[in-house]
Amino acid sequence: MLLPLVSASLLHTMAVWQPPTRTVRLEVSPADPVVMAEDTLRLRARVVDASGQAVSGAQVRFVAAGGRFEGTVEPDGLVRSGSTGTLPVTVVAQIPGQPALQQRVEVRMVPGPAASITLAAAPTRLVGGQRLALLPRVRSAAGDVRDDRVTWRSSNPAVAAVDADGLVEARAVGRAVLTGTAGKATVTHAVQVVASRVGAFSITPTARDAKTGDVIRFTVNAKDAAGKPLTGVSPSWSFSPGQGVIDSDGAFTGYEGGTYVVTATLGTQSAQSIIRLTPRDVRRPATVVGRLPRTGFTTEEVWLHPSREIAYLGTGSGGDRMYTIDITDKAKPVVTDSIVENTRRVNDIMTSPDGKHLVFTREGASDRKNGIVIASLEDPLHPKKCADFTEGLTGGVHSTFVYRQEKYGTHIYLTNDGTGAIHVIDWNDPCKPKTAAVWKTPRPDAGRSLHDIDVQDGLAYLSYWNDGLVILDIGNGIKGGSPSNPQVVSQYKYDLNDLYRQVEAAGGPGFIRGTHTAWRHKNYVFIADEVFPSSPVKGAKDASAGRAYGRLQVIDVSDISAPRSVAFYEPEYGGVHNVWVAGDTLYMGAYNAGFRAFDISGELRGDLRAQQREMVHVNTADMDGFVKNAAMTWGVVVRNGLAYVNDMYNGLWIVRMEPKPDPKKATIVP
Repeated sequence: MLLPLVSASLLHTMAVWQPPTRTVRLEVSPADPVVMAEDTLRLRARVVDASGQAVSGAQVRFVAAGGRFEGTVEPDGLVRSGSTGTLPVTVVAQIPGQPALQQRVEVRMVPGPAASITLAAAPTRLVGGQRLALLPRVRSAAGDVRDDRVTWRSSNPAVAAVDADGLVEARAVGRAVLTGTAGKATVTHAVQVVASRVGAFSITPTARDAKTGDVIRFTVNAKDAAGKPLTGVSPSWSFSPGQGVIDSDGAFTGYEGGTYVVTATLGTQSAQSIIRLTPRDVRRPATVVGRLPRTGFTTEEVWLHPSREIAYLGTGSGGDRMYTIDITDKAKPVVTDSIVENTRRVNDIMTSPDGKHLVFTREGASDRKNGIVIASLEDPLHPKKCADFTEGLTGGVHSTFVYRQEKYGTHIYLTNDGTGAIHVIDWNDPCKPKTAAVWKTPRPDAGRSLHDIDVQDGLAYLSYWNDGLVILDIGNGIKGGSPSNPQVVSQYKYDLNDLYRQVEAAGGPGFIRGTHTAWRHKNYVFIADEVFPSSPVKGAKDASAGRAYGRLQVIDVSDISAPRSVAFYEPEYGGVHNVWVAGDTLYMGAYNAGFRAFDISGELRGDLRAQQREMVHVNTADMDGFVKNAAMTWGVVVRNGLAYVNDMYNGLWIVRMEPKPDPKKATIVP
C-alpha cells in the first residue's frame, strides 16, 4: 500500500507545480507621449526582464481606452491625433507561459505652434492717464486655443507705454503702435491718445430700476479741458456690490436683487450710476399631464406629427423600433403601432413639413446597413416603411433635419458617424431619396464628428463637436450656397479641454466632450455640449451615482460672420442635451438635471441660472422606468403650451407649465 500512496503524492505535486514566473515589465516609449493635434505619433513597447533584456516571444498590442472622438490608435501603436485632448492607450503584452501584462499611457494631443493672435474689444482712442489691459487670444493654424504668454512692446512709449503683460498706459497726445508676439505669431494694435486730461465726464443712465438678468447699457459723455467733446473713447467699467457682469462696451447685467453702483473710469476721472434690481420672478409651477413609461428599452427621440395628435418615439439599447403614440387624450397616451428595424437605436425622427412622410435614423445596425429609414404616413397612426437609404452611411446616422425651400424643394440634412460629414439628401421624391451633396470640416477623420443640425432661413447650424459651431449657407444667399453646394459662412470654436477640466479631474482623461446641439432663435444660436466623465463612480451601486456635465452657450450671431459667446447656463447638477425654443422660453432636456425651462426674453448676457431665469424644473426620475429612480432627460418638443419630454430611462412625459399664481386669489385646500 505504500507505493500507491507515494505515487499519489507525486501526482498531486506534479499537478500543482508551475514553472517559476520571471520578473518582467513593460517599457513604453516615449514615456510621456505628446503629439501635435492633427499629426501622428508612433508608440513602441517591449517586454524586458529584471536585467533589462528583451523577453523573446512577447507579443504587444495597443488599444484605445478613451478619447474616441479626438484620436485613434492602431494595434501596432500608430496614434492618429485628430484634435486636442488626451488619448488614453492600454498597452497589452502576451508572454508565453505567463499572465498578460497591461500598462496605461496617456497621449497628450496639444495645439500646433502659435499661428495667430486676436484681441478682444481693445479701444483705439485713449486719454491721458488712462490704463487698460490688452486681452489677447493665441491660436494654432487649426484654430485651437493656446496658452502662450504674449509679450508686448510699443513703437512710441512716450505716448503709450505697454508692459510685457499687456498693461497699457496713455502718457501724452500722439500715436503709437502696440505689438504683441507669441512664437512666430504677432498682432498689432494702433492707438491714439487724444487728450492730456479729461475736463468733464459722465455716464447715462444716471439711475435705473430693472430686473435681475436685464441688460442695461451705459454710454459716456466726455469733454476735454477746452470743453470739446471726446468721441470714440472707452472707459474702464466696474461695479459693486453683488454678483453680475459688465462688459467692455458698458453692458451691465446683475444676478441678484439689490442696489448696485456702476463706475466708469476714464483717465483720472470717474462717474457713477445707481442701479436697483428686483428679482426676475419667473418661476412657475408645472403639472405632469400624462405619462407613457417604457421599461423594455431606453427611450430616444420624440417627434410630433405636424397636424395630428400623434407622437413618434424612438428606442435604444437594442430596441430596434419606433413607436407611434396616439396623444389625443393627453392623460392617457396610447401606443398604436411600431416599425421594427435593424438599427439598435432610433435616436432621431422628423416628418416632412406636409406630414406625409417620416424619416428616422439607423446608427447601430448589426449588418452595417445604417443610414435612414423612410416611412409613408398615409395613415399617420400606422406608418409604413417605403424606403431605406444607406449610401455612404455604413458608419451610422446620429441626427437628421428635414427642411424645405421653395427654390430647391425638400432635403434631409443628416450626420455621418463614420466620416463626420454632413450629407444632404434630395427628398423631393420621398421614397426615392438621392445624395445631393457631402461636406465636412478640413481636419483628420480621427477628430471629426458631426452630432446635430439645425436649419433656419437657408442657413445650416452644425454642432461639430471638436470644431464647435459651423454655419453653412445652403440657400440663404449670403455666400452663394445651395443644398447641392454648401458654403461656409463662419465658425465659433472654443477650448473644450479648458472648459471641462473639472470633468477630467473627477473621472480621468479621455472623457466625452463636444458641441452636441444647436438652435437658432432671433439673433442667438443656443449650443449645448454633451459631456460625460471617462469612468463611473468607483464602488457605486447603480446608475443613479453617475452624472453628465455640460454647458449651454448663447452665441450672438447678429454679425453672422463673427459669432461670439455672450451668455451661458450650467445646471447645478447634471448636464445639458437637446433644446427647443418657443416664444421667449427655452425648453431643455438636461440629462440628470431633468426637464428645464428658461425665460430668454430680452438681451442675454452672463450666467442665466444665477439671474434666476429658470421657470420650471421637473425631475423625470421614475420608479416605473427602464432604469429606476434616475433621470436622463434627452429632449423636448413643444406644441400648444405642452412640453413632450423624452427621458432615456423613463419614457415619455407630457408637462404643462402653469400660469403664475395670482397672489390676490385665495387657494382652497380640500
